[in-house]
Amino acid sequence: MAKRMFDLFGAAVALVLLAPLLVFIALWIKLDSPGPALFRQQRVGRHGRPFAIRKFRTMVADASRRGPPITVGNDPRITRAGAFLRRSKFDELPQLIDVLAGHMSLVGPRPELPAYVAQYPAELRDKVLAVRPGITDPVSLDLADENELLARAGDPEREYVEVLLPRKLRAAVAYAEQATLATDLRVIGRTLRVLWARALAQGTP
Repeated sequence: MAKRMFDLFGAAVALVLLAPLLVFIALWIKLDSPGPALFRQQRVGRHGRPFAIRKFRTMVADASRRGPPITVGNDPRITRAGAFLRRSKFDELPQLIDVLAGHMSLVGPRPELPAYVAQYPAELRDKVLAVRPGITDPVSLDLADENELLARAGDPEREYVEVLLPRKLRAAVAYAEQATLATDLRVIGRTLRVLWARALAQGTP
């Protein structure tokens, strides 16, 4: 209950404070390329229930028909605005709405596509899906350069399934077994520091 109340309070405050930035980003996306400002995709949530995750659109509107679900390196489907949003992780900000809706938490294992969840080992699946997925978690911060790692792989899909996904699963199980409000606060603090460092490194769009 304490975690859920913290999520509701944190997401509501963040949405109010970030409202001007969110409006600016939405307008920028619309001006940069045809299509909606938001992108929705089915992910697997708590207890295996599917939900449509919200993100700012970072690719061309028909990206799903032009290539695979994994984005690798300098994918030509990524828009000019999308390149900045992905590097800064600002594309994830609409998920604050998913937190308010109860589909996600501020901190928790990142939600996966149904096709990847189907490959979870049976002994780990229930543990991982026992908690709400989150906007950020420790392994996401450790794998902030995931696209670059996959770009260097001969077979990005195989690299993700055989190397990165097991690593994410181990971290998700550890989170589900050990997380507290105090650890969540530390992850949020680390996330804000990482985002600030990225913003300074990139400058303004």
